[in-house]
Amino acid sequence: MEEKSDEEWVLDLQNIADYQFGKGAGEGLFTGDIRIERSRTGRARQIHAEEGYIATHTKGGRLSLGIEGGKRLRESLEFPAYRVMVGEESEVYVRGGKNAFAKFVVEVDPDIRPKDEVMVVGENDCLLAVGRAKMSADAMLEFNRGVAVKVREGQLE
Repeated sequence: MEEKSDEEWVLDLQNIADYQFGKGAGEGLFTGDIRIERSRTGRARQIHAEEGYIATHTKGGRLSLGIEGGKRLRESLEFPAYRVMVGEESEVYVRGGKNAFAKFVVEVDPDIRPKDEVMVVGENDCLLAVGRAKMSADAMLEFNRGVAVKVREGQLE
């Protein structure tokens, strides 16, 4: 079996992103000079741009976002898509890579389900972190306890 070229992988990754995050996400995430690190089997694993790490193509076939991927996704999707907004009292902790707790969530995309890849944003829609939702959107707004988003990487800027 012939190994896919980087161009073929970029098209596949764009399709995966469109499926996972909605139409337009793939083009937003994977444009420009893209560098793909491959697994031993030739499968795309880590996807990088000049600006930084975009995402990992997981063994389950989904994308796991890095901060650069979060920046690109935030630019390509309209608010509130795949965003969890936290109040300013928790911004500094989330930026530092700490989990986002439900009691600090002020607004959320109503379509978020547990295990979705999400962006954690501040009240002015600035990107604070990327991670995986641990609760549904309703639960994030309803609960006063528990981790809403397991943060993978915070943005220290």
